Amino acid sequence: MMKYNIIRHRIVPVAVVDDAADAVPLALALARGGLPVLELTLRTAAALEGIASIRRECPDILVGAGTILTPAQVREVGLAGAQFGLSPGINPAVVKEASERGLFFIPGVMTPSDVEMALTLGCGLLKFFPAVPAGGIAMVRALNGPFEHTGVQFVPLGGVSAQNMQDYLRLACVPAVGGSWICERSLVREKRWDEITVLAQEAVRLAGQPLPGISQLSKS
Repeated sequence: MMKYNIIRHRIVPVAVVDDAADAVPLALALARGGLPVLELTLRTAAALEGIASIRRECPDILVGAGTILTPAQVREVGLAGAQFGLSPGINPAVVKEASERGLFFIPGVMTPSDVEMALTLGCGLLKFFPAVPAGGIAMVRALNGPFEHTGVQFVPLGGVSAQNMQDYLRLACVPAVGGSWICERSLVREKRWDEITVLAQEAVRLAGQPLPGISQLSKS
């Protein structure tokens, strides 16, 4: 169910907040644009407080923590209320901690060996990162070839934009993409909420229809 909720809109906005007070207005701006889901990266001291604020004030918005690098950070984001977590790479200790704490986790992969490790650790939804520098569409296809029978799916991040997101979403193994172009750091710093809403609306339009509901998926 959590996996479906994360990918259902086919886009996961990724943001950096320098001021925790910006987290709730940012989340609301995205939701107004049709994207009630957000990844806040642990790149600033404001991230954990921002996650906690969204969970407290916007219970209908799904918020996750990105750039999780250590088991200790898994514990911290759990206490803040994060509903899912992501990492740029794959660290077995981090994945294990997330599993033990019931945090839905999406590790980062870039190579076949990464994918094999992720599958061994029980992860089937993977962050393909950094997508464009690592080979883009061609690399996703190449990775999917030997692993398609496992049911593994990829969420590309890193260089994904309004210009190329549709190319990724046409791949059957890509249920969603992630990116910061919708809520770039400068837009958040300058509190340009209306502009973020418009960018979210445009991204939703480009993504097309959201994934079908759980009941429909179970019948397919």
